[in-house]
Amino acid sequence: MGLRILYNSLDPACKTPFGVLKPCEACAMTVAIPISCQTTQVVLVLERENGALYREIEFVLDRTAPPYEYYLVRFRMEDHGLFFYYFRIVTRNETFKLFRQGEDTNMEAGDKWQLSCVSQDYPVPEELEGRVFYQIFPDRFHQVGRCDCTEKLQPYWVHENLSDMPVFRPNEQGEVLNNDFYGGNLAGIQAKLPYLQKLGVEALYLNPIFMAFSTHRYDTCDFSRVDPMLGTDEDFADLCQEAHRRGMKIILDGVFSHTGSNSVYFDEKHIFGHGALSDPESPYRSWYMFQNFPTEYTSWWGFKTLPCVNKMDPTFMDYIFGSDDSIVAKWLRLGADGLRLDVVDELPDEFLMALRRRIRELNPKALLIGEVWEDASSKISYGVRRRYFTAAQLDGVMNYPWRNAILAYARGEDDGRNLRWTVLTLSENYPAAVLNTNLNLLSSHDVSRALTALVDPTDGDREDLAKRTMTRAQLALGKKRLRLASFLQFTLPGCPCIYYGDEAGMTGYRDPFNRQYYPWGKEDKRLQAHFRALAHLKSGSEALKRGRVEVLEAGDGRFSFRRVLDGETVTLYCNAGQTPWDAHPAGACLLGDPALPPMGFCAMREEQKL
Repeated sequence: MGLRILYNSLDPACKTPFGVLKPCEACAMTVAIPISCQTTQVVLVLERENGALYREIEFVLDRTAPPYEYYLVRFRMEDHGLFFYYFRIVTRNETFKLFRQGEDTNMEAGDKWQLSCVSQDYPVPEELEGRVFYQIFPDRFHQVGRCDCTEKLQPYWVHENLSDMPVFRPNEQGEVLNNDFYGGNLAGIQAKLPYLQKLGVEALYLNPIFMAFSTHRYDTCDFSRVDPMLGTDEDFADLCQEAHRRGMKIILDGVFSHTGSNSVYFDEKHIFGHGALSDPESPYRSWYMFQNFPTEYTSWWGFKTLPCVNKMDPTFMDYIFGSDDSIVAKWLRLGADGLRLDVVDELPDEFLMALRRRIRELNPKALLIGEVWEDASSKISYGVRRRYFTAAQLDGVMNYPWRNAILAYARGEDDGRNLRWTVLTLSENYPAAVLNTNLNLLSSHDVSRALTALVDPTDGDREDLAKRTMTRAQLALGKKRLRLASFLQFTLPGCPCIYYGDEAGMTGYRDPFNRQYYPWGKEDKRLQAHFRALAHLKSGSEALKRGRVEVLEAGDGRFSFRRVLDGETVTLYCNAGQTPWDAHPAGACLLGDPALPPMGFCAMREEQKL
């Protein structure tokens, strides 16, 4: 077999600097070509995101070290944006294009390499990088007192037994109403702030709190008020004030792609009187896209209870964030520290950029996180290439790619090499500040809880899922794997985001089984202590919060990396293999169970004074 042409953008010997470029920053690329190819020309072909040619730059022969010739190119990017590149190589006998194939190269077929050029100083407040987050599904966390539910949308009912399984079966009309509540409220969250602070939590992400019909509250009825089941505006302001006193941030779920059909704005049931369906002169009529009024309209994924809004309607934009008394202005002034944007792929660039500018006017340190399930740096949504980072629209995203890779590694489905690829690929494609601000999750309200997914990642219909239970042995295995997975969640770049109850040992398949009530008084104390140790490890190290990541070893179940920032280096070791790994040095900080060396993991902190 002949020698291959060598180029790997993840290798500093081939490309420096690693990852995203800044405007006018010098970049160097080196391609190693076998001498036997008799190369006469090597050209870097840079294309814009739409495939149009941007620049062609010729390499020079830098050195020869048989059996290879090393070709070098140096250049600077002057324009912001997302670019792709490949190489055109001319030899005495042929001309061909060289593409990427994984971490290797391939002639004439494969993928193009990605190259982003972003703002010189990506506008993420440094104090938000690497914070420990905690996601709360408000109805299922904790209740203090009883709220005035006089104006709660009907019908609804409240579970008397907090250990009940959430309702998942349709009613006699075949509808799944999601109208069974447990009574969790804002006062309950505030009462548990001491617990969360002791756990090491530095920021809360709350699933929707605005008035709605359902328990999940993604069918907004009124953006301008707290759902009566949760409390009042004053309760929210009190929660924020107490959280801020403890150094915590509060991030709200912003659901601006659609509203509920039973809402002030749409008013399908003719309750409020001025909605798009109930009033011919409704100020909200232009928000909705009717094909045949009043029965046919654009709705979210075909759910008629979730009519989509025209995000670029001037009155909608003004109502949500444009005016002085807008929805965003109100909640930021009451104490919210930012937004997590639901289905951000459905929000146009112009909407996002205007929203970003506005929240930073209201609070220069406000955080804007987007729900994206894939690599957000180059995503195409509805036929449009998104500009979340090249246009500095978002501070970070929900890091589902790392979740999937971490869980697969902890389950033993990956020996560490795919985890390495996933970690380095996102590290290459995301601005450093974004990478450090992504919400690193293992569970969420949209996916199975980690403890369940680590043992049984399969899916099924809800009737089947409701019957499944974990044996004692499976539970023990799941917790063992969770300790490993959470170690990566907390030590890789980003903001670790604990889904409420994961630290207590909660299990559950996809919704609604992942949305049960927190088991106060029945927590797994050992697992809680583990998460507490990880949180304090994260918050106590600037390198773990903001340092670059370098993967040292991956394979055979072993995964080792380090985080580096200025004079601090933290080296970390993980072992998901079947044999012990004695790589970690004596005196390292050990997290986990030393009696289980094949699953053990450790962190070593080295201080290097410059």
